[in-house]
Amino acid sequence: MPKTRRITQLTPQVLRTEPQFRLLFTGQLLSVMGDRMMLVALPFAVLRSGGGTGAVGVVVAVQLVPFVVFGLIGGALSDRSERRKILIRSDLSRMLVQGCAAGLLLAGAATPLLLGVLVVLYGTAEAFFQPAFTGLLPQTVSHPGQLQPANALRGLSFSTAAVVGPALAGALVAGAGPGAAFLFDSASFAISVACLLRLRPLVAERATEAAPPPLRTALRAGWREVTSRRWLRAGLLAMSAYHALVLPAVFVLGPVFISRRLGGPGAWAAVAVAFGLGSIAGDLSLLRVRPRRALRVAAIGLVLASLQAAVYGAGAALSITCALQFVTAIGVTVFFTLWEVSLQEHIPGEALSRVSSWDYLSSAALMPVGAAVAGPLAAALGARWVLEGMSALGVATALMFLATPAVRALPRGSAGAAGS
Repeated sequence: MPKTRRITQLTPQVLRTEPQFRLLFTGQLLSVMGDRMMLVALPFAVLRSGGGTGAVGVVVAVQLVPFVVFGLIGGALSDRSERRKILIRSDLSRMLVQGCAAGLLLAGAATPLLLGVLVVLYGTAEAFFQPAFTGLLPQTVSHPGQLQPANALRGLSFSTAAVVGPALAGALVAGAGPGAAFLFDSASFAISVACLLRLRPLVAERATEAAPPPLRTALRAGWREVTSRRWLRAGLLAMSAYHALVLPAVFVLGPVFISRRLGGPGAWAAVAVAFGLGSIAGDLSLLRVRPRRALRVAAIGLVLASLQAAVYGAGAALSITCALQFVTAIGVTVFFTLWEVSLQEHIPGEALSRVSSWDYLSSAALMPVGAAVAGPLAAALGARWVLEGMSALGVATALMFLATPAVRALPRGSAGAAGS
């Protein structure tokens, strides 16, 4: 078999047959890599600019604030205007922000305050991007059956970037300083804009109405879309618990607990790699396997994902910890991919961005609170108790989500179909 033919057959069908999705995916591929690089580059940028660990915490935290403030507005605007244009403006804004940060860092003129201001601007642009992207993706595939592989492929880009991005960022920071990583991120947004300019949604986007409803009315209508669906309310509650309880325990306590018990930073790196490989395995499986009850399988995935902190707290041998984290990572990617698919299949297209903004808000709003509480709780009760306790609460909420009849019974649907 010719080599080019073998490569074509290995390429996911959604990339071969959906040219508009291919443009959207290609534009986001490097951008996602740049975002994952920032997880490493931003703390070092603050330190190089004269800040201490406290400044690092503040700068990293303020990036989440704009979404809490502007996320719902971004969703409402995306549902009554061209989502593609919102994405272009967001990417252009972030390209300029990261370019300015790179220039300041490379010139040695950056300060923690300037970086904090730029991070807030970046987060504001991102708050408008995420709801618009969720609403636009179904408009780039010609058949509802392509929604799951499209979302799985996007998830695969996140999983791969989570493994490759930090390593690439570490090499750039060590060799040329954090400014080089910011410059890479800025260039990635330029590539995304170039792809978005060529993109033509298969489902024509509605032009802005001559007299669109007031923003407050649009926001209330989006909230009604959420409250009218029991499965959606249950899912948002479960997702809030996962981000407020499980992830803060993982990010705040996990590295310290694993490093102390299992052999230092190398042990934590091994666990992180195992988790990344599990995410990739989950995404690859979803390119081929299409469950009949997507939301039910997503809920099972969330139960597995919520065990993540408890695995750290168990104090098992490194090999067992890595194997268990591989499994929980599959649960994470299965939940988030099939949750996105369920939204896209059962929420009307004209309301999808507003609903997704509530989805992102439930993820972002409580996570800083959980992160602030995890440390003091660990000091008072012990890290192991907090890791296992917060995980247990997350699992209990995920089981409630799985036990909800509307969740278990939700069928596969068509993109943009009215939900139940």
